[in-house]
Amino acid sequence: MDVILEVFDTFLLDRLYAAALPASTTTYGNNVVKDATATFSSMRELPTPMARTNQLFQLEPSRLYLITWLFGAVVYFVCASLSYVFVFDHATFTHPKYLKNQVRLEIKQTLISLPLMAIFTAPLFLGEVRGYAKLYDSPRDAPFALYNVIQFPFFICFTDFLIYWIHRGLHHPLIYKTLHKPHHKWIMPTPYASHAFHPLDGFAQSFPYHMFPYIFPLQKFAYIALFIFINFWTVFI
Repeated sequence: MDVILEVFDTFLLDRLYAAALPASTTTYGNNVVKDATATFSSMRELPTPMARTNQLFQLEPSRLYLITWLFGAVVYFVCASLSYVFVFDHATFTHPKYLKNQVRLEIKQTLISLPLMAIFTAPLFLGEVRGYAKLYDSPRDAPFALYNVIQFPFFICFTDFLIYWIHRGLHHPLIYKTLHKPHHKWIMPTPYASHAFHPLDGFAQSFPYHMFPYIFPLQKFAYIALFIFINFWTVFI
């Protein structure tokens, strides 16, 4: 997540913060430094004044929350729309179990759930950014060379196993009606139902993805690739 945070900071958020939180007295001249932040990057940046660095550190939870929410919404709409146009069987619309205005209802449920799910997810990303997870930068930092390949099927098997049992647990009578039934009202779902969960349901089923890098090593760009893959997978299943 620190890679995504740095990209957002470099190309968008730094400019917004510089306008909203101007430094009182700082002169840069023409000095440009490499690796101005602690994250993995080859981008060249101006050094950040200490006062603004402290402000950005304090704002880190809110920055991660916004990225989690908005980036999640973008990925959702891109993946679901591509599936809707190129894969989804539009004959589903004629099925008697298909609800009136269902696509709009699925999107509405998702847009309500995403910002709430982000509240639970952002602290996990914050822990990653601050070094509590076992994410590593270079493939050379892997426990052993083959791990750079093994981590992909290992991540999928580990998370899918846990999600299976979490999903089964969500069908327990004590919590099914409140947490999981809202997702099952889409009897004939479209791709836009992929994230149309109760917020706690959605977070619970995504938790293994966030838990993995706290337990096992994972290369940072592999993490991003797996995150994107999982979103496509969520839409298609």
